[in-house]
Amino acid sequence: MWRSPFRRILGFSFVLTASWATAASAQDAASEISSSDTAWMLASAALVLFMTPGLALFYGGLVRSKNVLSTMMHSFGAMAVIPIVWFLWGYTLAFGGDVWSVIGNLDHLFMRGVSWEEPAEGLAISQLLFATYQGMFAIITPALIAGAFAERMKFSAYMLFIVLWSTLVYSPVCHWVWGGGWLGGLEVHDFAGGTVVHISSGIAALAAAIVIGKRQGYPKSPMMPHNLPWCALGAGILWFGWFGFNGGSALGSNGIAVLAFTTTNLAAATAASTWVLVEWFFRGRPTMVGLATGAVAGLVGITPAAGFVTPGGAIVIGAVTSAVCYWFVSKKESFGYDDSLDAFGVHGVGGTVGAILTGVLCAQTLGLSGFADGEVSRGTLVGLQVLGAAATIIYSFVVSLILLKIIDAVIGLKVDPDTEVAGLDVNIHGESGYSI
Repeated sequence: MWRSPFRRILGFSFVLTASWATAASAQDAASEISSSDTAWMLASAALVLFMTPGLALFYGGLVRSKNVLSTMMHSFGAMAVIPIVWFLWGYTLAFGGDVWSVIGNLDHLFMRGVSWEEPAEGLAISQLLFATYQGMFAIITPALIAGAFAERMKFSAYMLFIVLWSTLVYSPVCHWVWGGGWLGGLEVHDFAGGTVVHISSGIAALAAAIVIGKRQGYPKSPMMPHNLPWCALGAGILWFGWFGFNGGSALGSNGIAVLAFTTTNLAAATAASTWVLVEWFFRGRPTMVGLATGAVAGLVGITPAAGFVTPGGAIVIGAVTSAVCYWFVSKKESFGYDDSLDAFGVHGVGGTVGAILTGVLCAQTLGLSGFADGEVSRGTLVGLQVLGAAATIIYSFVVSLILLKIIDAVIGLKVDPDTEVAGLDVNIHGESGYSI
């Protein structure tokens, strides 16, 4: 009988010791995590997520009233499904252990081994916070593509496409650049996603516009935006959220975050002004759509460069990106494709221009590997940026084209003509954006 109390005391001592050791270990891990960095990155993650509802308003205001809900559903559909994809397998394909420099392994399948107590490698934030922040980028990227086929794609086809595209395009490209893959190994620089987010989605948008075909009546019939105040509000939310998109990509509360914050704002302002001035000169009137589109183009252009260029460089990037995007958007009818909301013209083109200008305008004092110590010339750096953009363009276009063709063959991509004429809101979703 005397053994029973002894065993209980011994067991209690063991549990107490183990608990203390666990608590001490957690405290040691926590001591390596910065509370200020954590606070900034939590705020940045929220800002990036907020961009997707902003995109819903931006895109939703630009379509006709009969398609406003179906267009907004593209953004909210991505918010509903992509976090699950990211948790289950997307994150590990992007940031798991490197496999042949092209894809991550399955070490973090179902977020296995991703701790909320242990710091991410080389950072002062937890592994889980890093994964969560990156997941917000994974949400908005496929939602951007939807601008190319607004008003004519089946919702079922869209949802299947973004799951497959996120798995087979976004995660691999993310690994190439940020996860230890071959582009990162070559020192191709992308501060916040000019290549990973904007080129990949913009080029996929072009592929989608080509495969799905034009809207009925385009370009002869007028297809005017139904709610420009929504467009303006959406652009403002995107501008606001982009401070987390770019500033947060410093992955800490530090001077680079401040620089990225500043360059982001300057590029957006310059691009908005440039677009309005060019539009005013060639068309005789400055428009709200032009100002909003120009601002987004500048935000796209500065994304790959935000932490690598000076504020003066940001002004140049904003002006050049805006002018080039304006030209592409104004010529899309001549090119023969129907990019409904200019997803390719702004994100594909703007991301490519920004990626190249990152090499042209990056400041040597900002510590880019090889370039800062003189081992890599500016010409080489520009060449590497062109290589990174070209590889992403080819890969995203080819894989997106294949996925779209397969989905079209299996369930069809485009709604039937009667549904397109009547509007997707009532015919697909059984509801209307407005009750009159």
